[in-house]
Amino acid sequence: MAATRALAEYHRKRDFAKTGEPKGDRAGTSRDRPCFVVQIHDASTLHFDFRLEADGVLKSWSVPKGPSDDPHDKRLAVPTEDHPLAYRDFEGIIAEGEYGAGTVIIWDEGTYRNLTTDRHGEEVGLADALEKGHASFRLDGSKLHGDYALTRIRTGQAGDRAAWLLVKHDGKRAAAHGTPDPRRARSVRSGRTLKQLAAEAPGDRT
Repeated sequence: MAATRALAEYHRKRDFAKTGEPKGDRAGTSRDRPCFVVQIHDASTLHFDFRLEADGVLKSWSVPKGPSDDPHDKRLAVPTEDHPLAYRDFEGIIAEGEYGAGTVIIWDEGTYRNLTTDRHGEEVGLADALEKGHASFRLDGSKLHGDYALTRIRTGQAGDRAAWLLVKHDGKRAAAHGTPDPRRARSVRSGRTLKQLAAEAPGDRT
């Protein structure tokens, strides 16, 4: 029930008779470990969408420059509405005139392990950690690997939007590759670029 309420804003912004995005009426769970997905979204502004499964939905952030595997890169992450778990499979065109109109590809996907603990060393659930403003996790994707953290740096009060930082932890899997050019990056599912998918799919497509 809580997850259904969490998707209210997602549903309010979309006309599912016009968009091919999943409606996701109900909460869901992954079969094994919780999932993550990173989508590149060529909307009014080109950006990456970073999503983590928690409490039956995908907690979501818009990351303008995309996640980086360089620990020196502190990437701004602006929270957006929760998305249904089915959104992890969405790749296609959001129709002109609809919210977020533009092309979406799945740049990376995989599972993650929650590493957030309290001062006593006890694990804190990811949803609770995010509510408190800091979460640590280990990504196991096709492109992103290793330990990352999301930290809230602005709460979004007084008319300002909330803001977070997404940062790679310095460790054995740390690198210094940064993030690829999103217009040249390829889908981990189909191998297509944004331009190729747009050319092949003139209408809504999943």
